[in-house]
Amino acid sequence: MAKLQLSVAMGDYDRNRALFDGRVQIDGCDPTYMLLNPEEMFFRAMRSRDFDITELSFSSYLVKHSRGDSPYVAVPVFLSRAFRHTSIYVRKDRIRKPQDLKGKRIGIPEYQLTAIVWARSILQDDYGIAPEDVIWVRGGIDTPERPEKIRLELPPGVKIESAPEDKTISDLLNEGAIDGFIAPRPPSGAALKNPDVGWLFDDTVAEARDYYRRTGIFPIMHVVGIRKELAQQHRWLPAAVFKAFSESKTRALELLADTSATKVTLPFVEEQLKAARETLGDDFWSYGVAPNRKTLEAFTRHHFAQGLSARKVEVDELFDPSTYETYSI
Repeated sequence: MAKLQLSVAMGDYDRNRALFDGRVQIDGCDPTYMLLNPEEMFFRAMRSRDFDITELSFSSYLVKHSRGDSPYVAVPVFLSRAFRHTSIYVRKDRIRKPQDLKGKRIGIPEYQLTAIVWARSILQDDYGIAPEDVIWVRGGIDTPERPEKIRLELPPGVKIESAPEDKTISDLLNEGAIDGFIAPRPPSGAALKNPDVGWLFDDTVAEARDYYRRTGIFPIMHVVGIRKELAQQHRWLPAAVFKAFSESKTRALELLADTSATKVTLPFVEEQLKAARETLGDDFWSYGVAPNRKTLEAFTRHHFAQGLSARKVEVDELFDPSTYETYSI
């Protein structure tokens, strides 16, 4: 029987490399892999449905899924995760503490980005700053006039402005025209070198560790989606995709733990690996619903509260039904 030919878009991460180089196969499939940056993947997936299997923004998927018009069904493979304390930059000459952001102007590339949903949840839960308490200024990080990927219907109290047509939000932060900046990437250009621009939290690692100890949440950024009609036609496919991505991650973690020669171009990797295990446990980058239910419930709750989901989506309907349980030997 001929294998199913599929296009697969994903990021160039260590946890995907065994798929890309062929050490791990998706059962029954002959994939063509494309290693793309998140902005291109997500735009093409949501605007023109370019891929059979694709990495997706968790937030974009949830917006579409809650409306019943997502072209993809997700599997609980979490290719990107991050504590988003490092995503919040401020003008240090006027913002001394998180509470100082009330009533201020914060630049964002898109309101519905997953990283920004998580950052708003931190500001609201830990510091009492609701989305309605600030003015959101939308624009590109590196180039002006970045649009939202998908149409949003936000609560009436949320205030959003567009950045000037010839300015990026990095420019506005550097010039002092906005007080804060939240994005998956750091500000670019002169803003990065401006001594008055820096992280809101001086010790982001300590903040993230404290956040995890209090909440048990390691924020999920991206999921993997399969074109709905393919998942319906080939009922074996979602489980096969979950299995393959899980095996690829296992290979990456095995290499990372092999200290005979450093696999990552970064000093102190052994120490950071030890610290991650001490804080998050041995399975610190887990796939699957069961070990991530608390994180998934927190995100769906905040996503709905921030006016992004059309309805409150339950965790048990987020993913293809075949991926909630796996076999054991």
